[in-house]
Amino acid sequence: MDYISIKNNASIPLSSIPVIEYDWFLASNVSDLMSEAQNHCVNYYGFHDNGKIRLICCIANDDTHLINISSSIVDPDIQYPSFSAHNLAFESFEREIHENFGISYIDHPWLKPVRYSSNRADKSKTIANYPFYSIASEELHEVGVGPIHAGIIEPGHFRFICNGEQILHLEIQLGYQHRGIEQLFLEKKNIFQRVTLAESIAGDTVVGHTTAFVNLWESLCGFTPDCDLQFARTLALELERIAIHTGDLSGMCTDIAYQLGSSVFGRLRTPIINYFQLWCGNRVAKSLIRVGKSNFPFTDQLAESLTKVFDAYEPDFNEMCRELFRMPSALSRFEKTGVVTEEDARKIGTVGISARMSGVNRDIRLSHPHDFYPEIQHQPIIKHHGDVYSRAQMRRQEIVQSIGYIRKLLNDLPEISSNRAELKSPGANTFAISLVEGWRGEICHCAITDEKGELRHYKIKDPSFHNWLALAISVRNNEISDFPICNKSFDFSYSGHDL
Repeated sequence: MDYISIKNNASIPLSSIPVIEYDWFLASNVSDLMSEAQNHCVNYYGFHDNGKIRLICCIANDDTHLINISSSIVDPDIQYPSFSAHNLAFESFEREIHENFGISYIDHPWLKPVRYSSNRADKSKTIANYPFYSIASEELHEVGVGPIHAGIIEPGHFRFICNGEQILHLEIQLGYQHRGIEQLFLEKKNIFQRVTLAESIAGDTVVGHTTAFVNLWESLCGFTPDCDLQFARTLALELERIAIHTGDLSGMCTDIAYQLGSSVFGRLRTPIINYFQLWCGNRVAKSLIRVGKSNFPFTDQLAESLTKVFDAYEPDFNEMCRELFRMPSALSRFEKTGVVTEEDARKIGTVGISARMSGVNRDIRLSHPHDFYPEIQHQPIIKHHGDVYSRAQMRRQEIVQSIGYIRKLLNDLPEISSNRAELKSPGANTFAISLVEGWRGEICHCAITDEKGELRHYKIKDPSFHNWLALAISVRNNEISDFPICNKSFDFSYSGHDL
């Protein structure tokens, strides 16, 4: 067998993952698995193994709810044929492997650094001399935006090639916030330190990344969380989705100079994040999600307070949406702006809203459900035009959907368990994987332990890692003045990508 199939939030002996020759490894993953529409790559990375590099490829089957895992041993001094030449969804994964380990590919279409990490193989390559694509022409000009931006946006450099106002090409350079978080997971031995690191991966996805970490760690330790823990994690994930989607609608209104929408949606975000403060003492939910326990159990009183928050939120939200989505001047900026076709979305390997906006049904809550999502029986919201309007409508409809899910959950609160089993130490020489559908899309955490059960390798994938190329494609043939609304309508993570 070329791969082993496991469920989400499962752990297996590292030795059970097949190690196959690279040519067969490529054919098995690209020609066989990725040729089927229901399969997509959730993670592909390498780690040092006895002087060589071992590559791990994780391909999820969204129909069978299984993740197919295979591996291959490669030599950094040898050039290999790339996965990306056959399937573009692998391009960022292979660029990262090239940057970290110096592995070269014969036919990779765009072999450039991903983030200039401190452990990069070639220290001579620096962020200051990033090899931007250019076109020599007297009729064209280049526009550089960033890395320092106005307002509170994170650092990233955007290099446009334009013909007048029309964008012909956009290249996005990130890497300014690389913090070495994956290495810190190995250096920090205390579980509190590690969960704090998980909370810091992306400041707007505290619940998403922390849930992925705790689910993975509990899997490594053979711990099954009680219903009240799974309930609270699911509730927090949907609350985070509501809060960020609401804030993004505010930001989108700002970028089209619709001040009323900006103000109202911005105000409506506040009671949602304030509810996190009521629940756990922090507005972005830090300290809420913990391994094997909860310091802030969800009570009847908290349920009553949340119901009141939604009762006040929904009328104003629905009224503001009616105003926004029937306003001709707003629709003229949203409709047919920043389009990504279904064909391109599939080629890139997009996830989350960036996939569903273009008709690609990709949602971990349905395909690889965890915590309370099997009980919810989630049905993804799918759009087909792939434009700013689709992304705005998805946020509107997902907010309504999430509120509906939470109201149903509040009708039947699980009992708060007082008898928590003691967590065992992680198993030795073990591989574990956890997938979570954050508000942006699919989060993936992978871990490998050594012979003592200590972390040997930790790998994080934020959904933005799949999706940044979609933004670059979306702005082609748009006017450069449309870039802010395109950028905000995706709202990707710089820090989650840079790690």
